[in-house]
Amino acid sequence: MNTDITASAKPEYPVVDRNPPFTKTVANFNTLDYLRLTTITGVSVVVGYLSGIKPGIKGPSMVTGGLIGVMGGFMYAYQNSAGRLMGFFPNEGEVAKHKKHSF
Repeated sequence: MNTDITASAKPEYPVVDRNPPFTKTVANFNTLDYLRLTTITGVSVVVGYLSGIKPGIKGPSMVTGGLIGVMGGFMYAYQNSAGRLMGFFPNEGEVAKHKKHSF
């Protein structure tokens, strides 16, 4: 069974790494990725707090919302970072960085 995503779709941008490892993908997070992760987490904490007001469980509900937000924000940032490395999203910065370090 082929689980390689690049087998089903052709990248539109230059490919930096066809199958980037976890560490390279996380190291490739940019400011916008961290901003998205933080925003999703913050919104989730607020939604968790607000949803826990009526039953009187604001604290646990807020923590649960925050954990869900951290996981969702991280997965979204990871998806964008991996997409840039694999050439599915605009990746001018990654291509320039790769050319700089490859010579």
